[in-house]
Amino acid sequence: MAKPSTASRKIDERIAELGDWRGERLSEVRRLILEADPEAVEEWKWQNSAVWSHDGVVAAAKATKVKVRLTFAQGASLPDPAKLFNASLDADTMRTIEILEGDAIDGAALQALVREAVAWNVSQDGSAPVLLSGGNPQIPKGDGDAPVQAYIAAMPGWKSDVGRRLDALIEQNVPDVRKAVRWNSPFYGVEGMGFFLNLHVFTRHVRVTFFRGAELEPAPPGRMKDPDARHVDIHEGELDEAQMAAWVRQASVIPGWDLT
Repeated sequence: MAKPSTASRKIDERIAELGDWRGERLSEVRRLILEADPEAVEEWKWQNSAVWSHDGVVAAAKATKVKVRLTFAQGASLPDPAKLFNASLDADTMRTIEILEGDAIDGAALQALVREAVAWNVSQDGSAPVLLSGGNPQIPKGDGDAPVQAYIAAMPGWKSDVGRRLDALIEQNVPDVRKAVRWNSPFYGVEGMGFFLNLHVFTRHVRVTFFRGAELEPAPPGRMKDPDARHVDIHEGELDEAQMAAWVRQASVIPGWDLT
């Protein structure tokens, strides 16, 4: 019998660590996905997310404090006659099933979604996202972690590592951070408070813009047309994580932009 992969062991550990209904639901979701697609590859990434792939990402599951979120990377393209999707319904690509305590899972309907997702992945040509001016990835509008991770994965060269480090830093300092992609840029915010920053790729740097940056101490150095906003440009090897973490913590408690 083959040994379980490192990712599979991490998923096992996460289920055990949760030790409550969230662990049970995550385990149930995993079982249903692997039964529907025995060839699915398990991965562990995106800050404590279990990911299943087959010719591309099929779905990712993450347990938060009060729910288990199961996100289908191409959910907007999949038939959902049982109406399992109940979040991210206006996103261009992804769709999410949010499972709360006491919610039952329609196993047959979920497995049908998994098979549709695999078929969709197999039918695509696997082309990479288009890089726009300056190398900025062209990623469809969407809410949640999946479109942000798609953007980060498509950031060229060393910039992708900066994107991953920034994403992890923001999650560590704002545990319930809200994510979205708009105008080919990842946005980060807090529910009910709006979005406080975004990222954007330029030819020689990654720009982090704080929408109320003028109120931060010290204010980020770059000035914008909007007098409230400030930015910092990160060149290769220049990410100051301590300063960035301090800015993120300050910015996250200041009302930001409403993108609705």
